[in-house]
Amino acid sequence: MAQNIIEESIYASGLSDIYEKVRQGQRLSPEDGVRLYETQDICSLGFLANMAREEKNGDYTYYIYNQHINYSNVCTNLCKFCAFGKEEGQPGAYCMTIDEIVAKVVDRLDEPIKEVHIVGGIHPELPYSYYIDMLREIKKARPGLHIQAFTCVEIAHIAGMGGKPVNDALLELKEAGLGSIPGGGAEVFSKRIRDRLCPEKLPGNKWLEVAKMAHRLGISSNATMLYGHIETIEERIEHMVELREAQDETGGFMCFIPLAFHPKNTALEDVAPTSGINDIKNIAVARLMLDNFPHIKAYWVMLGPKVAQLALSFGADDMDGTVLEEKITHMAGGRTSQSLSNREIEYLIKSAGRIPVERDSVYNVIKVIS
Repeated sequence: MAQNIIEESIYASGLSDIYEKVRQGQRLSPEDGVRLYETQDICSLGFLANMAREEKNGDYTYYIYNQHINYSNVCTNLCKFCAFGKEEGQPGAYCMTIDEIVAKVVDRLDEPIKEVHIVGGIHPELPYSYYIDMLREIKKARPGLHIQAFTCVEIAHIAGMGGKPVNDALLELKEAGLGSIPGGGAEVFSKRIRDRLCPEKLPGNKWLEVAKMAHRLGISSNATMLYGHIETIEERIEHMVELREAQDETGGFMCFIPLAFHPKNTALEDVAPTSGINDIKNIAVARLMLDNFPHIKAYWVMLGPKVAQLALSFGADDMDGTVLEEKITHMAGGRTSQSLSNREIEYLIKSAGRIPVERDSVYNVIKVIS
């Protein structure tokens, strides 16, 4: 009876053909993706996304015990959607020394940290050796720590600072301790968007080239999409399709993270913040379109813990981690806590009817919490 009611609802929403594709494991078209965004039947959309989520990950919901370090906010890109980047010498600009970075790692040696997540701005003067030495010194201080560091945008810049091909820089970064690459800097691949909002940033096709190069060298990465500014639904879908095609080619993406735009203190401060429905739709559509991505993350720092918890029924199977001292979102007006304990994350997952799973950076299971 319940199944009949669900099927009737999906039929009434005009999504019955997409339902059949999802049931049969068929790939959705860009046109399907647009229709999913346009539907007002959020319950049917959630049902479809949850089907795909449970097919891949069952009730498991992953998290990691991690630490964030934003080593510098000095940046030459100064994207219009960013409240984090500053020009060198501008009030609020900072750059950490390697000793200061290592001290942050050492300060938490008594905690079971599995990953340090490191990103920063495109600094015009930091030498190539700074990045190599940073990785090596962190590894000396905490040898077992996985370092997930430097977006594809940063890696292209780091290679340029060293006068090296990106492939060679990646190999040297890997040798120094780089374990995987976070997904930032992807924004929206659309040239229209990048020309208007981040013209100095690495183009979308070059971002994809760096990611694929890393994958071929055995370095896994994540991918993101910044939504809720001036992009269209079609541009969101084009972004996902390009990621899906890259994943078909290399298989190196672990997780996709839709990032909700926070307008405060940016050049787009007049843009309204994303709504809960918008956030949930992006999670759900991502799960349905990115059929070759193992995981979809509800990044609680940007969504807030409650919306992230709800997202676990709309396609998401990962809540990121404990974090601590995240600066990028909070400088754009983010009001969430800067950290959650593992117990708090486990509570959110369990109360959503899911099974918490502590993982490492590359999704090896550390323990299932019963």
